[in-house]
Amino acid sequence: MRLAIDHTTHYHFTGPVGHGLQRLRLTPAACRSQTVADWSLELEGAQTEVSFDDAHGNHVTLIALDPHAEKVSIRSRGVVDTLDSSGVFGRHTGYLPLWHFVEQTDLTRPGPRLNALLAGFPEADDRLETLHELSALVAATIVYESGHTDSATTAEDAIGTGHGVCQDQAHVFIGAARALGIPARYVSGYLLMNDRVQQEAGHAWAEAHVDGLGWVGFDIANAICPDARYVRLASGRDYKEAAPVTGLRYGAPGESMHVTLAVEAQKVDH
Repeated sequence: MRLAIDHTTHYHFTGPVGHGLQRLRLTPAACRSQTVADWSLELEGAQTEVSFDDAHGNHVTLIALDPHAEKVSIRSRGVVDTLDSSGVFGRHTGYLPLWHFVEQTDLTRPGPRLNALLAGFPEADDRLETLHELSALVAATIVYESGHTDSATTAEDAIGTGHGVCQDQAHVFIGAARALGIPARYVSGYLLMNDRVQQEAGHAWAEAHVDGLGWVGFDIANAICPDARYVRLASGRDYKEAAPVTGLRYGAPGESMHVTLAVEAQKVDH
């Protein structure tokens, strides 16, 4: 499948920015399930400082906001050819050891609620079966609904709320998998929707490591392993390490952000 993606983030600041840096994970890398046919990154109100691959193997672009900027736009767009690999990303790569992904983070660390959720969980002998059952449990525990959580919501808090988005479901799944001794990580990316091209935000899912298969993806929100409709951008131990845009700035007391995103299938000529 060939997917065309056009993703723009607009920032409007309440005053001139004195200094600002942003880390962009907005460039997909080739892997088992995708090949990047064309991709570009366009900036207004900012300049590229350096590009590099981080410890997870993500393509990262560090940008500096223009002095006194009051508006900044970051546009990433391109074409990616995808394959259905039944959610299997494959062998572990990158500079971090596999055990690193069993360690909890502030966003995934279990508390009384997550521990109670796992207390009655029937772990199967087959790891893949266990992970599918865990995905179903998380989906039943965290009802998909926006407006109840934000990017700082922890897995423990999401369980208490009972509602959340794909980020929250992924964090609960990851925290639970790690509590069971299974390496797990967070993945950010895009998803081709069946009913629309325009979207309000990107997508996120989780991956867990299975002996003999490597990393396997689980999209709790859609009760499926990622297929050819998915494009992965970045991975990390949690949202903070895989977020499309993170950064800091000085000089402007406030900001507003607006995202436009289009994901659509293109015809492939043979």
